Amino acid sequence: MNDHKEHLNQYVGEIVSTINFLAQTQDVDILMERILTEARKIANADAGSIYKREEGFLILKYAQNDTKQKELPPNKKLIYETFSFPIDESTIAGFVAKTKTPLNIDDVYCIPSDLPYKFGKQVDEISGYRTKSMLTVPLLNPSKEVIGVLQLINAKDEQGRIVPFASRYVPIISFYGECASIALERAELVRTMILRMIKMAELRDPEETGEHVNRVGEYSTILYEKWAIKRGEPLKVMEKNKDALRVAAMLHDVGKIAISDVILKKKGRLTEEEYSTMKQHTYLGARLFKETKSLVDEMAREISLEHHERWDGLGYPGYIDLDTGEPLPGYEKGDGSARGKKGEEISLWGRIVSLADVFDALSSKRSYKEPWSREKIVEEISSQRGKQFDPELVDIFIESLDEIYMAMGRYS
Repeated sequence: MNDHKEHLNQYVGEIVSTINFLAQTQDVDILMERILTEARKIANADAGSIYKREEGFLILKYAQNDTKQKELPPNKKLIYETFSFPIDESTIAGFVAKTKTPLNIDDVYCIPSDLPYKFGKQVDEISGYRTKSMLTVPLLNPSKEVIGVLQLINAKDEQGRIVPFASRYVPIISFYGECASIALERAELVRTMILRMIKMAELRDPEETGEHVNRVGEYSTILYEKWAIKRGEPLKVMEKNKDALRVAAMLHDVGKIAISDVILKKKGRLTEEEYSTMKQHTYLGARLFKETKSLVDEMAREISLEHHERWDGLGYPGYIDLDTGEPLPGYEKGDGSARGKKGEEISLWGRIVSLADVFDALSSKRSYKEPWSREKIVEEISSQRGKQFDPELVDIFIESLDEIYMAMGRYS
């Protein structure tokens, strides 16, 4: 016991430093991925998973595996299926969540038959990976309620060989998990507040749902990360932008709360006058973030305003005064509207969310249509390369389709 306390004291400074880094993350999904990454660094784990508790189930949110990752082409992310299972004692993660007790298993294939939990070998059989050592801890909030489970797989020694997790890591990762849970609850509060804003829009527009905005946020961060890697953006800049974008992209249509129900809920085609009114949701939403207090505010303003602009300049609302909605001097067109922004006149964030939003509309079931097939979507978006969408982002989108469809599964 004293040895465990001594080892824990050695790691406290490192864990506190890590938690301070995690506390700067605002989005709960990005935070969960970072929690898993940092935990694996502490224990030198080859792989791992993080699960979120929702009612009586655990849902896989993120999985990482260095061995399988090295088999992929550069800049490709590991593809895995999201799944859920009940919180009971029949699985390792379920047992940990149910009993709030960490488990440190030297070899999951050698679990004694008299124990209630078993290791599911199916994932190993499908992936060709051999899971051996496993350290699983509950994520406990300050009230000692389980909000998730952190699972580390295959500890590595200095030579990279797979070994059991040293017993000293049980209190270290448990302490880390409790600290990380505080950051998770704060990020969850941010997500909840945003979804409440979206709920107001959803009450007005049935197509504007929490699942839709979560998917648009997730697709946007995938596109941005690939773009940033290709451009050689510094990692710290990329991580900061990715976190802010994940939150801001969810707010792209928040201006719809100011549009009349008569227009939002109309079943048939809008009249020209009604369509002009509908277009106002762009700058009405942007006004909410006019007094920018943070990077999220700045991105949310640009995204709200520009997610209906087009690469070829034929989008809206164009160069307008945010206060009046009128064209800026020198940007008036003959019909009294403002000239649309084009190309890189549109912010990167606006260009990204424009593509993510259209993809979600095409791939989702709506009251007036069935979801399009993957092939038909690729054909349509490819046809708009250099017209509606940034050509570079279209190329990145096509390269990232497997990852995008994996993200879709998390918010279906």
